[in-house]
Amino acid sequence: MKQTICILLSAIAISLGCSAKKQTSTFPDGTPISSWFADTTGVELKDMGKPYIITDYGVVNDSTIIQTQKIQEVIDRCHANGGGVIVVPAGTYLTGSLFFKPGCNLYLEENATLKGSDAITHYQIVKTRLEGQTLDYFAALINADHHDGFTIAGKGTLNGNGHKFYDEFWLRRKVIKKCTNLEALRPRLVYISNSNDVKVSGIRMVNSGFWTNHLYKCKRVKYLNLYIYAPTSGYPKGPSTDAIDIDGCEDMLIRGCWVNVNDDGVCLKGGKGTFVDKDSTNAPCRNVIVENCYFKKAGGGVTFGSECYDAKNVIIRDCQFNGTSNILLFKMRPDTPQRYEDVLAENCTGIVTFGIRTRIWTQFYDKKDRDDMPHSVINNVKMKNIKVKSTKQFYTMIPSENYDLGSFSFENIDVTDPVGIMDTSVLGSSEEKNGTLFSKNVSAFTRRTRLRYMPIKQQSANTTWINNNLAHISTHSTFHVKTSLSMSTHIIKYITVHPKMQLN
Repeated sequence: MKQTICILLSAIAISLGCSAKKQTSTFPDGTPISSWFADTTGVELKDMGKPYIITDYGVVNDSTIIQTQKIQEVIDRCHANGGGVIVVPAGTYLTGSLFFKPGCNLYLEENATLKGSDAITHYQIVKTRLEGQTLDYFAALINADHHDGFTIAGKGTLNGNGHKFYDEFWLRRKVIKKCTNLEALRPRLVYISNSNDVKVSGIRMVNSGFWTNHLYKCKRVKYLNLYIYAPTSGYPKGPSTDAIDIDGCEDMLIRGCWVNVNDDGVCLKGGKGTFVDKDSTNAPCRNVIVENCYFKKAGGGVTFGSECYDAKNVIIRDCQFNGTSNILLFKMRPDTPQRYEDVLAENCTGIVTFGIRTRIWTQFYDKKDRDDMPHSVINNVKMKNIKVKSTKQFYTMIPSENYDLGSFSFENIDVTDPVGIMDTSVLGSSEEKNGTLFSKNVSAFTRRTRLRYMPIKQQSANTTWINNNLAHISTHSTFHVKTSLSMSTHIIKYITVHPKMQLN
């Protein structure tokens, strides 16, 4: 089975690499992408420091007994001796929360499984970060704080053993409809905080009790060639098992990962609340690249929110989707000033529910009085070289008085969906809506369903055609569109059917 998965991942990587178009060399705001992002080499055991094989220190291959203390003693010994790597050999080892100290890394050999306890009592209560706030809560299975250079690598498995936590969560939801994630009392799989130059490479991460990976205030982090799984069908599904949560981090590379989880794939966080920008425990997300990944069931390739207030320079590219809910999802909280800008999705293929979508997000809504509260905005978002089937609607950018939709562009988009509506009239900043001249930048856009267009030079002669063929108009703006027949560029009128807007 594991060999099959490895072959599949290799095939995916080869396929994506062969089909990918030339990548952009700059972030969406125009700043160069650092050469740091180009280094995607894996990690070898020999390069991780002096090995400390846990079975050499009294830890036994037994999936039925808790060995937290003995494994932690090996970590402490490694730290006291100047650092090295904790090696988990083939076998299954049951443990509660472990704390990796500076200089100590983790290597999982092939057929090795570090398995989390399914009893919350085996996880320490610590000061940590969850759902956009700093609080006392249960530690993750693997924890590292102020640990520059922390590395997890190998061909083995981190198993969160989360099925009892899933059962408890869904049972609680039946009794308390509005119970939060925090009230369900369950651990994350990996939590890394306040650390730079982190690398997680090659391993399998399955059945996390809660979020699978949570990075908080980290810089220069690479997640490479991982298999990340939680159950998404049958009972019990793994609630809130986000694959990778980026909480106020800078310079993040997620590459070559296979993802199937019962919530967000890659999720940007950083804080929430009316005064989110006044709280030093919160932080923006900057310079995030997600590339060459394969997403199955997941809430989104990249999700902005719901605990995010500031994200800039985010790229998802050369990714495949197979049943994913969204390529880009923007969760907009009316109780939080949010700014999401400089976002690019390019060279993506597959099947999604939605391509790009905004949602008002009022879960656990708590707006305070604030006279100087900044207005929320989504701005400078580009989708380029996208070929997907959308099972509901590719484009769902819903306007709201709570936020502004700024500049969006779509280039070489080949989409099928049941609706075929792309209402660009909602785009543009509040100032532009109030009278400033605004040229909507939608270029090389092709559709296969319910898209009507014609050359401008024919417009005057075809007024009757418009009146006869379109009863309702939502957008009537000039764009550069590459036709699917000749692939030559024409200036055309883009006219979209929308049942709620009347033709004047």
